[in-house]
Amino acid sequence: MKPFDYRPATDVTTAVRDVSARPGATFVAGGTNLVDHLKLGVIQPDLLVDITSVTSTRIEDRDGGLWIGAGVRNSDLAADQRVRERYPMLAQALLAGASGQLRNMATTGGNPLQRTRCVYFQDVTTPCNKRAPGSGCSAIGGYTRYHAILGASEHCVATHPSDMAVALSALDAKVHVLTAEGESSFPFVDLHRLPAEAPDKDTRLRHGDLITAIELPPSPLARRSRYRKVRDRASYAFALVSVAAALDVADGVVRDVRIALGGVAHKPWRAYKAEQVLRGQPAEVTSYQQAAEAELADAQALDGLDGGNGFKIPLITRTLVAVLRELS
Repeated sequence: MKPFDYRPATDVTTAVRDVSARPGATFVAGGTNLVDHLKLGVIQPDLLVDITSVTSTRIEDRDGGLWIGAGVRNSDLAADQRVRERYPMLAQALLAGASGQLRNMATTGGNPLQRTRCVYFQDVTTPCNKRAPGSGCSAIGGYTRYHAILGASEHCVATHPSDMAVALSALDAKVHVLTAEGESSFPFVDLHRLPAEAPDKDTRLRHGDLITAIELPPSPLARRSRYRKVRDRASYAFALVSVAAALDVADGVVRDVRIALGGVAHKPWRAYKAEQVLRGQPAEVTSYQQAAEAELADAQALDGLDGGNGFKIPLITRTLVAVLRELS
């Protein structure tokens, strides 16, 4: 491991200034992803700025929704009664992620920023455009079981690993960020980006930008929501596919719906096409299947040494239908 400097932050403004001014600096809080990458040599910062004591750990009611400080631990957020009652898909997504010990460390600001678990990204002996731009993508033609079927490019086929981020995408959450120029906010669905020709850029954040809070809007629809994760084993495994959905049905007809998919793309995938197909349609299996087919029309399976990931297309269809049936 490369030696690095360590500096506890005195306030968020100073932390942002210090990291922004030093290209080799990065933030650390729970460190559940960062420490792994330090050990593997995936990242080699020369300065860690510890923001643990300066980011908010409050969960507040605001305008009918919730304001969640970036320092709130995943376990505390999942256990909050307001989250469990108003946004059950978020609590379920958090509890489906990692282990209890890791949830006690991981934070609201850090969890959505965790990087892919692609085996080639984490193996510094292999070419990886995400880790070393221009070096190539070893996953293409390699082991692709966990990789993308939507939104990939010839430069990267990795998937985003966060369960929490899938739920936040479906919930129309908003991200609050502190930059060197001041405060800003934007929809959570705009935080992450697809790989295109620059897969090393996971998000729209610039170096030194710091997430300070996540805001959940008031949403009666979200009270009837679910998160389902399909994985190789029952605990401590990343999603092969996952579905976050909220559904409003009246007189047997879908009035409104929110859907996001995980394990299928470089970012949490908001299923806008499926939502559009469902609104105004009968709340029945045929409608759910048609919605899934519309969303997956552009899906492209990958061949690979492990048999590829073509199984994900029918798997995500069955998972989405099952979740919507449960909700209706």
